[in-house]
Amino acid sequence: MAAPQVTPFPSADAPKPLSLDDDEPPLRWQRVVHLVPPSGLGIGRRSVLFAIVTWVPIALWALAHDRFFHATPGEPLLQHYGVHVRCLVAIPLLIIGETTLRNVAFRYVPQFLSNGIVDDATRPAFESTILAFRRWRDASLPWLFTIGVALAWALADNAIEHEDAMSWAIDASGSIGFGGLWFAYVVRPVFLALLLGWLWRIVLLVALFVRLARLNLSFVPSHPDHAGGIGFVERFPIAFAPVGLALSATLSARWAHAIVYHGQTLTSFKFPAIMFAVVWSLLLLGPLVPLILPLLRAKQAALPSYSAMLAEQGRVARRRWIDGTTKTDTPLLEPDGIGVIADASTMYDQVRTMRIVPISKTSLVAILLPIAAPMLIVVALQVPIRNLLGGLIKTLL
Repeated sequence: MAAPQVTPFPSADAPKPLSLDDDEPPLRWQRVVHLVPPSGLGIGRRSVLFAIVTWVPIALWALAHDRFFHATPGEPLLQHYGVHVRCLVAIPLLIIGETTLRNVAFRYVPQFLSNGIVDDATRPAFESTILAFRRWRDASLPWLFTIGVALAWALADNAIEHEDAMSWAIDASGSIGFGGLWFAYVVRPVFLALLLGWLWRIVLLVALFVRLARLNLSFVPSHPDHAGGIGFVERFPIAFAPVGLALSATLSARWAHAIVYHGQTLTSFKFPAIMFAVVWSLLLLGPLVPLILPLLRAKQAALPSYSAMLAEQGRVARRRWIDGTTKTDTPLLEPDGIGVIADASTMYDQVRTMRIVPISKTSLVAILLPIAAPMLIVVALQVPIRNLLGGLIKTLL
């Protein structure tokens, strides 16, 4: 039977395969004020603007009140790495991540079609799933909720209670100056709103893959990627690399301040670091979990079929070349050799070793490398670089 014709993209009347952020409410709102261009994401201008708006007022206030390089009482702003990293690194990274998310979606989602995982029969249901996803993505209510939560959290969490984290902003009378208020009621809500937005995108991605897993996907159990032909989904965590880097940098900056200026040790942060790595990894691997059951079913259905094919091939080969009882041509054998048998054995091995969990080293590296990079800087504060690099090389070798 002829293989179904598959095109790499949906038909002209169908929606785009996927975009997790092309028409999100925050983008629509920012287009109204020309912060985002009509086409594109305006990543560069937004990253710079948000960094300026969040950090410059704090820095100017600290300089004007002689609390940037020196401070009495408390600590100078310069020593509070967390403030600088949150404004100048984390918030821009949370915006830059929209680009990696878009690129990953545009690159890999069409492969459901181009790889034939979605065939002609399943295609209408696939396009319906994408349309449903776009409705969820374009809904304003979840984004209004995240903004509301961010503002409510900032208002409910009294900044003066964080005496150490806000010591750079507290004057001799015990009150918080303008710089501290800007950090508490502008920077923190902006950071939290962006972070909650990313959590919402993860929820959207989980919902999308749940619906895709319910489709009659045409897996290829003998595919060389050992993932039924959907090995490309293992690269989805790459989309969240800037977010993981932003979160790790924020945590690491605070830990670095505690180590340098408060005498704490790396041991104090071992458990929080491990917990963060575990929780963030589970969040990013969550969208791939719904595919486990259909992959398992495909493997269980394929193993007996491929085993039966090999068994029949072996019987025919014995009758022809060992017993010499038949010369009947069969597509299961080659006329002059047993190359087909070797190929069939390879196919069976690929089915047998097919992974039902679509997670690879690529997935784990995409998650753990952005987490590890800032934390290694913190480790280097107490462990000499030479010893640190030597340990890493020994581990790799």
